[in-house]
Amino acid sequence: MPVLDRFFELSRRGSTVGREVRGGVTTFMAMAYIILLNPIILAGAHDVTGAKLTIAQLTTSTALTAAISTLLMGLVGNAPLALAAGLGLNAVVAYQAAPHMTWPQAMGLVVLEGAVIIVLAVSGLRALIMNSIPLALKHAISVGIGLFIALIGLVDSGFVTRGSGTPVQLGTTGHLTGWPVAVFCFGLLLMIALYARRTPAAILISIVVTAIVAIVVNSVATVDQADWGVVAPRVPESVVSAPDFGLVGQVDVFGGFVTAGALTATVVLFTLVLSGFFDAMGTIIGVSDEAGLVDERGRVPRLGRILTVDGVAAMMGGVSSSSANTVFVESAAGVGEGARTGLASLVTGALMALALLFTPLAAVVPAAAAAPALVLVGALMMMQSKNVPWDDPDLALPAFLTIALMPFTYSITNGVGAGVIVYTLIKAARGKFGEIPWLLWVVSLVFAAYFAIDWVGGFFS
Repeated sequence: MPVLDRFFELSRRGSTVGREVRGGVTTFMAMAYIILLNPIILAGAHDVTGAKLTIAQLTTSTALTAAISTLLMGLVGNAPLALAAGLGLNAVVAYQAAPHMTWPQAMGLVVLEGAVIIVLAVSGLRALIMNSIPLALKHAISVGIGLFIALIGLVDSGFVTRGSGTPVQLGTTGHLTGWPVAVFCFGLLLMIALYARRTPAAILISIVVTAIVAIVVNSVATVDQADWGVVAPRVPESVVSAPDFGLVGQVDVFGGFVTAGALTATVVLFTLVLSGFFDAMGTIIGVSDEAGLVDERGRVPRLGRILTVDGVAAMMGGVSSSSANTVFVESAAGVGEGARTGLASLVTGALMALALLFTPLAAVVPAAAAAPALVLVGALMMMQSKNVPWDDPDLALPAFLTIALMPFTYSITNGVGAGVIVYTLIKAARGKFGEIPWLLWVVSLVFAAYFAIDWVGGFFS
């Protein structure tokens, strides 16, 4: 298809329509859980008046905003990056903002977050910050995200859990138990075998086959439905459900500063901006690096457009009351299946749009079936570690902290922040001030404030 080839640069990026479709479908299946999980998180909290949001309306808002945001990324950014309500960001809205203000006011802060990110993107400052980070740290971000998403997959599947005497352990008892974990192991081994044999659509095939196995197991075996996680695999009673757009437009942009006070609202806004900014930055760098889109200077093509779409997505999340939308790290699953362009994002976005009507089908693929993709892609992203100069302490130490803290603290932002601060410190301690871009000084100070945000807030309260 010459038109698609020219618009999405398929040939230039070494891709095909088939690979992009497979990649887009794989990304959707790896992140479809957010359609169910985001409503659970937001509906589990109440605002300062005691009001709660409804699951049905949140489900519609989550799918709608993810669809529009991801379609925009495909058309404007031409990148294989899907967007949806950010985990972590929604927790800030639900448990840090809502207790001090109404839901429309909390979502107003999300709109302001998106506006700030757009200003940073349009002004070029956000791209300057990203480009000021050393190439070695960018590779470390890719490796850290690989470990992070692998850990997400292992935890979501129940393969790894919180231990009684240790931070983590194998299974729920120190051993692998339960049908969901068995299904996950089957899916992971199948995926590895197919990938090793260079089978086309290995990841997608494995997810589909494992989902079918999970449905069969759930129907014939006695399984505690909670063991499956958010999605319990079963044949849906109905296929179509009517969307409820009642939350769209329910937003009060500046009311939170009045109800909660200027300091509280500012601290929440600062947390949202910094988390959204650097989570997206790390994901964009990591997924683009894995897709082979980063040039020899560590620059991502169409970066300005990608960052602007990310900011627009955050604003739309506030307007729809689905919380801030941002680039999803599960996009790496589609890249692992071959996605290299925005055509994959169009496929993912279209499936998100269909989910507005077919939300029961989104409840078919459990974590046990989707999580193996995160583990395998995490392993593939680890290959970027060969590009980190481990024999240079100036780069190896901040790279290690970047890599380690992402999975250990369950946060991309924490890993990026630690790496930037330590890199700047090492260069300054050795008197190599000329090797520190001035923006890294600013970013280091911002991260220092972020890590000490509770202390800073308490000092001024």
